[in-house]
Amino acid sequence: MSPRRQKVSDDEVFAAAQRAMTRQGPHELTLAEIASEAGVSAGRLVQRFGSKRALLLALAERFSGSAGPVFAGLREAHRRPLATLRAYAACMADLAVTPEALSRNLAYLQIDLTDPEFRAHLLANARATRREIEALLRAAIAEQEVRADVNVRRLARTVETAISGSLMTWACYREGSAAAWMRRDLDAVLQPYVLSARPRR
Repeated sequence: MSPRRQKVSDDEVFAAAQRAMTRQGPHELTLAEIASEAGVSAGRLVQRFGSKRALLLALAERFSGSAGPVFAGLREAHRRPLATLRAYAACMADLAVTPEALSRNLAYLQIDLTDPEFRAHLLANARATRREIEALLRAAIAEQEVRADVNVRRLARTVETAISGSLMTWACYREGSAAAWMRRDLDAVLQPYVLSARPRR
């Protein structure tokens, strides 16, 4: 058995909590499980956070500010706006590596939707994500990937809805991977607005 660590950062605790959450739903997850994953004692986490709920709420608060860094990383990796948008859909598909994984993620989402404190952080992230999608669509217009006459705010809302809805429909049909399923749905939404070929500069 590996020795307990004396010090651990919040980032390490949150990463450990996220790993534990991929294996256990909200009713099975315990502070002891998170502490074991982080390599510290459960008592140390109680001293720092007070309870499992408080720890998960702190994690939700951290998540609420994650949209900017996530999209910045995707932009750096993919360059083109629409490629970045498709990469974001692929990130969402990671919630459904397996049907069981998606089921656990939805169980945590239920808490986010019904608990006012958790929902505040969920809403902050959703609004930030919508702004990032709008920014990508504006960039796609500027780079002549998308028609200039598109209503950016309306299309961003449709894209956001399509990605979330596609994840749910994949969970029902389970045909192929979630990533491939969601990519097809996103491309179907974008297709009427995408320019078939960009003019030469």
